[in-house]
Amino acid sequence: MRIPHNEPLVSDSLEAHPAGSDQPERRCILTGRNGARDELIRLAISPDGPDGKCWVLPDVQARAPGRGAWIGVSRAELETALSKGKLKGALARAFKGAALTIPDDLGARMEAALLRVLTDRLGLEMRTGFLLLGSERIAEKARGGKVAWLGHAADASEDGARKLDQAWRVGEQAEGSGKAGMRLPLDRAALSVALGRDNVVHLALTNAAAAQRIETLLRRLTHFQGHGEAGEPGDPGEPERETNEIERDNPAADAAVPDVVTTQ
Repeated sequence: MRIPHNEPLVSDSLEAHPAGSDQPERRCILTGRNGARDELIRLAISPDGPDGKCWVLPDVQARAPGRGAWIGVSRAELETALSKGKLKGALARAFKGAALTIPDDLGARMEAALLRVLTDRLGLEMRTGFLLLGSERIAEKARGGKVAWLGHAADASEDGARKLDQAWRVGEQAEGSGKAGMRLPLDRAALSVALGRDNVVHLALTNAAAAQRIETLLRRLTHFQGHGEAGEPGDPGEPERETNEIERDNPAADAAVPDVVTTQ
């Protein structure tokens, strides 16, 4: 699909900032709650899909032109809202009754897109030299205080993870703190395929900015999978207000097909 050269995604009505932060907020159309832009997921509206219909599709990198809406709920809550017609109602309010087609597998598409963005980012960090693989190499750098983030495959052994966690605490002078690497929502097979390496079990980042990028993507993914802490939105219902639920990031591009992330 064509990737348009978009203007930065900016919406005057939504450019609120949390206290003490420069992170813009967005409003979830299902709960009415505000959240940091990086914590919510954008839904892009394709104005002219391949079948002539307007489709609601995930735009997890928030790059598609034209109109969009944001959600901050888990996949289970999204699918409940979809089955009960609440998502359709929220989108109808946000888009003033526009005829939209919502795919039945929207939740699966969104999770697949979030996973793809995470693994793509890990691949980029590896190419820049910030991502370390291999237990011995990670342990050496960790003991030397040169590891900013540590992660373990979902099926990594407890013993292997424990040894690297300990090395990291030593390097960070945080012994006794319980600081430990994160269990990733990907097993070694998935990580190996994503990174093009054999038997990827443990990963580490040596750059603080790279660690922040990965942590942001992981928080959003795990929250959508139902393991996050942000918001605790519960059963999505009517939004608190109907204002600020819709954005128009690039009005001139409304007639173009957005660069949405879809599954094959």
